[in-house]
Amino acid sequence: MAASLSIGPNSLPELATLLARPAVGQVVVVTDDNTQRLCYPILRPYLPEEHSVVMLPTGEEFKTLSSCELVWNELTTQRADRFAVVVNLGGGVVTDLGGFSAALYKRGVRFVQVPTTLLAQVDASVGGKTGVDYQGFKNHIGVFQEPAGVFIDPQFLQTLDPRQLKSGYAEIVKHWLIADAEAFAAGRYTGLFVEDWTPVIRASVATKEAIVAQDPLESGLRKILNFGHTVGHALESYLLTQPGREILHGEAVAAGMVCESWLSVQKGLLSPEELDKIETFLFSIYEKVPFVTLETEAIADYARQDKKNAGTTINCTLLEAIGRAVYDQPITMQDVTDSLRYYQKIAQ
Repeated sequence: MAASLSIGPNSLPELATLLARPAVGQVVVVTDDNTQRLCYPILRPYLPEEHSVVMLPTGEEFKTLSSCELVWNELTTQRADRFAVVVNLGGGVVTDLGGFSAALYKRGVRFVQVPTTLLAQVDASVGGKTGVDYQGFKNHIGVFQEPAGVFIDPQFLQTLDPRQLKSGYAEIVKHWLIADAEAFAAGRYTGLFVEDWTPVIRASVATKEAIVAQDPLESGLRKILNFGHTVGHALESYLLTQPGREILHGEAVAAGMVCESWLSVQKGLLSPEELDKIETFLFSIYEKVPFVTLETEAIADYARQDKKNAGTTINCTLLEAIGRAVYDQPITMQDVTDSLRYYQKIAQ
């Protein structure tokens, strides 16, 4: 787990304290176009006077090794040593890519995460996964590397549009479905009508951290955090190749959770009644992801490269019940295709 985790309005002052320590060398801030404009002014008062900024282009399509070179170039230009700290200010693309870049520079320099989207605050910035996309596959190149700190300030959520907020909410719902049935029952009635995000974020992060603490390198239990991601990543990766049809990560995960909940019923694990509750709730928040029947096999093909697979076996996380998940459940390409066709049918 991160050496320091702070959630709430005091998080940025705590970041300032960390960066003021004598053992901290050069400070390099990684942002993208949007966070540079909307979030960097909020962070700036808490940074050392001397720091540099790397601004990446915005979007999942730029989560590449080429973008890592922009970070490495700046670190090299600044003659950053092993005492340097990389501050990743942004959503999941920035926190994943910035963390990966820091983990590889000079065999590893410290980095801290300052997530600015709900998705990054409850998922991407926590747990030590870093990486980039490669040849169309999500997070195909990466390493496990815990940040020196994660500093989560809900005020950044005010910079988000409703679609981005909904995208992050999908990861909160995922945590409920795999580990917290009571929270799901309560969330069905509140939905996105949240006055104070701090306790919601704290609870969601606590769920993930409790799982990660038992399995830091994802050899077992941590795999349950991939619920919705086998089909969801396949759908997201495919649509990234279709100009103008790209979707947000949380939108793909929401669709993936419907598909994988249906597969859970087909495998005799989840009851049809619980599937109905999950579908009703998710479709009350998320619009249907559009694709046609002829595309389902092409989408499913992306599941062949899922990181949880073993050889030719597609391993999936499924639900035994709302609030209880099981990992390493073998499914076939036909299962993935059938689940996509089921989704397409009920989402009309």
